[in-house]
Amino acid sequence: MSIYDKIRREYEDQGLDLNTMAACPFAEFETWFNQAVVRSPGDWLEPNAMTLSTSDLRGRVTSRIVLLKQHDADGFKFFTNYNSEKAVQLRDNPHASLLFHWAYLGRQVRIDGTVTKVPREISEEYFHSRPRGAQFGAIVSRQSEVLEDREKLREEVDEISQKLADTTIPLPDHWGGYRLKPDRFEFWQGRFNRLHDRVQYIIGADGGWSRRYLHP
Repeated sequence: MSIYDKIRREYEDQGLDLNTMAACPFAEFETWFNQAVVRSPGDWLEPNAMTLSTSDLRGRVTSRIVLLKQHDADGFKFFTNYNSEKAVQLRDNPHASLLFHWAYLGRQVRIDGTVTKVPREISEEYFHSRPRGAQFGAIVSRQSEVLEDREKLREEVDEISQKLADTTIPLPDHWGGYRLKPDRFEFWQGRFNRLHDRVQYIIGADGGWSRRYLHP
């Protein structure tokens, strides 16, 4: 028996009913997200953690965990360094995918769409809501570049924190938010015998959403 056999688990037999799910995928996501927050197994877990997958012009895909910070009918917002690898890929290919996995609920949500930068005022509002230490870190970090000396990075943080002590920290030009505007959602619920439920929402030319089951 391999280690993978030992960690195999069965899912609860609770399914998705296409007829009772919300007509709007944003409303359905809101319900699922609220349940994920309420039923979170502990403060150590971040239900807003999501996998962001991007690709470069050669089709090479990269994934990483980022935190969802805002969502509404306009899309899903996250914040990062505009010079990072993900930002470079989004500049070259603005199509991306988000994946939420709430293992304790036996649920996943996949959201595909197009990514654009949010207006600067939104980035400023969120930036100044962060702890000051995180703001200093955003200023000095050259995200995704090779780090030769971590102690030097620490010294840069100390230097900028002293320089800007007791002042409003300015939003750096290289940092801000993105919004993914969805054109497809998939809600996944684990079921017995791996006969999982998958409900896909796709947007039509008129901007309306339709939904359908997919094979597991």
